[in-house]
Amino acid sequence: MVYNFNLGIGWASSGVEYAQSYRAVMLRNVGIDAKFVFTNMIATENIEHLTKNIGFLDSEIIWLYTFFTDQKIAPVSYTLDDLKKTLPTNQYTYTRNGKTGRLTFEGNGNFYTVFFVNETEELVHRVEIVSRGFLIRKDYFTYGRVFSQYYAPLDKKAHMYLRRFFNEDGTVAYEEINDDENVVYRFPDRFLSSKEELVGYMVSKLSLTKNDVVLIDRITGVGQAILQNAGKARVGIMIHADHFVEGGTNDDYILWNNFYEYSFAMNKHIDFYITATDEQNKLLKEQFLKYNGADPAIYTIPVGSLDELKYPTANRKPYSILTASRLATEKHVDWIIEAVVKARETVPQLSLDIYGKGGEEKQLQELIKKHGAESYIVLRGQQNLKEVYQDYELYLSGSTSEGFGLTLMEAVGGGLPIIGFDVRYGNPTFIDDGENGYLIPIDDDMTGKQKIDALTDRLVRLFTEADLDSFHKHSYEKAKKFLTSEVEQRWKSLME
Repeated sequence: MVYNFNLGIGWASSGVEYAQSYRAVMLRNVGIDAKFVFTNMIATENIEHLTKNIGFLDSEIIWLYTFFTDQKIAPVSYTLDDLKKTLPTNQYTYTRNGKTGRLTFEGNGNFYTVFFVNETEELVHRVEIVSRGFLIRKDYFTYGRVFSQYYAPLDKKAHMYLRRFFNEDGTVAYEEINDDENVVYRFPDRFLSSKEELVGYMVSKLSLTKNDVVLIDRITGVGQAILQNAGKARVGIMIHADHFVEGGTNDDYILWNNFYEYSFAMNKHIDFYITATDEQNKLLKEQFLKYNGADPAIYTIPVGSLDELKYPTANRKPYSILTASRLATEKHVDWIIEAVVKARETVPQLSLDIYGKGGEEKQLQELIKKHGAESYIVLRGQQNLKEVYQDYELYLSGSTSEGFGLTLMEAVGGGLPIIGFDVRYGNPTFIDDGENGYLIPIDDDMTGKQKIDALTDRLVRLFTEADLDSFHKHSYEKAKKFLTSEVEQRWKSLME
């Protein structure tokens, strides 16, 4: 079995979760059993809805908090009628507004707030119970009650002091006792005094053997617990981002990315590392030898793959540009918007579609409105883009840090040329400057305006000077090494 460890997952998942979902498919295809373990507390959503959203099977998911129960990973099927059967009285009024309902009881400030999965069905994910104006409990459901959180007023706020996790028959499997930042987990036969101990206990209960493999995608807060309890299983570390800080590195000292520092320091206990690109593999090997005097096994396996190359069924939309990412500050989608607005002064036919969700969405919409660009720059939200790339003429990236770049891979798989900055490691992997796009030189002294100007210049150059047919063909050639059959073979060779 291959156990893949991560922290959390959300609707606007990062590249790490999408990399895991690609890996799940590839391991399935080559007949290797795999589980994907998530260790963060996820309360505002049912984790099954989040994992299924990006392609995991329910049977592949292990959630730390239900691992010690007999609850299965499952979609929400608990209904309002199920809830009503548990009510202490049938004397209440019920109202609903969209995804929220309310059951109001006699007395002052006694009610249940019901949170539904969607606006049309009566599937209940969460219920918040208020008594005499005070929040006292939250119940969370899938096909039954999974866990409850208990509250008491403290400093004029609702303080969560206890979580109970239930088995299918309603019995208590274990409890999490909260005292400010101090957490204790109470089991029938033991107490655990930290989240790390809980993770370690879970790993020990997996009873790993030499035939198992542990892959750690995010190590923060869980790495030591995993390594101490992995037994004879092989342990691999997935490198998803730039692994060191260049500005803090010199000939005598390297400043590792703090997300990887522990796993690099523990290299004697790590069986192998996996990078997504050959360039990062080569650099990491050199740095291990120079700064750590170590020569660990490092393999290159792309974090994603392409089932096939995607060709347009009709002509690509002329002068169309696509970008796709989390709408986060570090993705610099604002630079892309500014560059397209400026490039339209020379190439007025340009249009830009922005795919993704994230915290910067409102600010980006305001920036589009500020420029009066709503007619040609559109936020398209989160979508499955596998049948979309080939409809466009260009992929534009503003990111200054990509460990790989799944969207870049998918873009060349749709024959798109790419414009992006010459930064490790994604853009140089997919862009041959002047042949299927442009790599823009960048340094720390460049201002934001200079970066926008550089993006603008390459945009204008591509749409006024480049042989687009030739660029499309070259991207398809680049994409061939990322076909699923090629990547699957790498995984199979390493896991067996």
